Amino acid sequence: MGVQRSPVKNPRSATAPAPARVTAEQMAKKQREISVSEFFTKNRHLLGFDSPRKALLTAVKEAVDNALDACEEAGIHPDIRVELRPVAGHEGVYTMAVEDNGPGIVKAQVPNIFGKLLYGSKFHRLRQSRGQQGIGISAAGMYGQLTTGRPVRIRSKAGPRAKSYEFTVRIDTSKNQPVSTEEEIDWEGKTQGTRVEIDLEGEFRRGQRSVGEFLKLVAVANPHVRLTFVDPEGETTIYEPGTDELPAETAEIKPHPHGVELGILQKMLQETGERTVALFLQREFSRVGPKVAKEICDTAKISERSRPKSIARDATIALKKAIDATRIMAPPASCIAPIGEDGIVQGLRKEVEADFYVSRTRGPVVYRGHPFQVEVGIAYGRPGDTLEQSDAGKIFEDEAKKKRRKQLAEEDLLAEADQPARLIRFANRVPLLFQQSACAITKAVIATNWRGYGLQQPRGALPVGPMVIFVHIASVWVPFTSESKEAIAHYDEIVRELRLALQECGRKLGTHIRKGRKLASEYKKREYISKYIPHIGIALQEILGLDDKKRDQCVAKLTDVLERSRKL
Repeated sequence: MGVQRSPVKNPRSATAPAPARVTAEQMAKKQREISVSEFFTKNRHLLGFDSPRKALLTAVKEAVDNALDACEEAGIHPDIRVELRPVAGHEGVYTMAVEDNGPGIVKAQVPNIFGKLLYGSKFHRLRQSRGQQGIGISAAGMYGQLTTGRPVRIRSKAGPRAKSYEFTVRIDTSKNQPVSTEEEIDWEGKTQGTRVEIDLEGEFRRGQRSVGEFLKLVAVANPHVRLTFVDPEGETTIYEPGTDELPAETAEIKPHPHGVELGILQKMLQETGERTVALFLQREFSRVGPKVAKEICDTAKISERSRPKSIARDATIALKKAIDATRIMAPPASCIAPIGEDGIVQGLRKEVEADFYVSRTRGPVVYRGHPFQVEVGIAYGRPGDTLEQSDAGKIFEDEAKKKRRKQLAEEDLLAEADQPARLIRFANRVPLLFQQSACAITKAVIATNWRGYGLQQPRGALPVGPMVIFVHIASVWVPFTSESKEAIAHYDEIVRELRLALQECGRKLGTHIRKGRKLASEYKKREYISKYIPHIGIALQEILGLDDKKRDQCVAKLTDVLERSRKL
């Protein structure tokens, strides 16, 4: 007997009304401009505010970056204080305060800097700096406003004789404009500087990828900085400077012709104030002199006296091809300031207690017309560890000791002997704590053959051992993979320089490891001699019937013979 099925009703049956169609005019009425603030309010994860824990760290990072840039640009030794205080009666809400001794901010600019996204002085200039987009600290204020409803509070004093002001700043996200109030105050005991306070939703933790670790890494990459950190529990940590030398002063440069794309070249031709193409090439770009400008114009079949604004599209394409075909000197490296080999070792020694330190700073190289430098440092070996412990072997110890060593590993940057090496990444002296697997630095470290330097390395992973690998990239424009500035893109030029720097440090590390193993082997042989010779002496005494005096003489002669044979 067959099963009788009931008919299924079609949701779009003949009796159901047809969906209303929207006309182009109706669609046009719904379309409107979206401000950048409004966009990032709905997509805050793009800026690093995708979780309370990460948001707290990102806010501290942006404020500290701005403070360091301001102090160094003014030639001031940075003294920065970071405070995190829980807001009473609001669980999971903190007040973040960052205060510096920099030059301060002029009164008229404070609302725009803290209340307007994509506003700053660093985007259009080719000069190394921590900030690039003018979006960091204002985005932190926007996140605080979004999660707590409270404005950003800023104090600023632009010099010993200047007046002190306190501002409250909100962001009108629909217009990307600041809404602010200001008040003149007496900032007692402060000659100059800036203090920013933001109430925001966050999660405070210790260990890796925490505010504490970030500030420790800042102290490593910036040995000239004095940092004070007051955590939510009231505990104060001070990172004293390891050197009195400020980073080398950098100079702003013009763009390099080989880094300019066709659309940018068209725009520059239309906006330039130069009267001829030859002068345009010489004055708007770096490393272009009269001879090179003439060669470019001849190759493009364009008159040197042509007016830039009259250059047609086809002629612009020919000009771009001529630029690419012309050999032009690399841009000057005066726009970047690497940490330096001595500075890297100073920073590592200050915060990492190890047996061996090595660093390497590569020469300036160019990608897309932008100069950059790669630096690598390595700290290896825990002082007092035996060969087996420092050689990535298994460590047999009780559970309490293992737990304590794990806690120390989180507080200390040096990895455990049986764990992957700690990789710390920096871009323009700023620590990169997230998206490690997506970063070109990580790929370059994993691709290096560390087995050739005496270390264990699982396939497709970091080397194993008590080691910190420090990698820094300094550039006028770091190619981050996203607006949150957490990972570096895979440019072939960058990866090649990373690999070469890692190999140079690896060779020196391999020499140190082999020397250590040789010394350990010699020590073991000596231990065997001192351990078994007395037993041999007793056996000889029993066999030959020697007295104690002759036995000791025999043992001494035997020890001397074995020691000489060992040396041979």
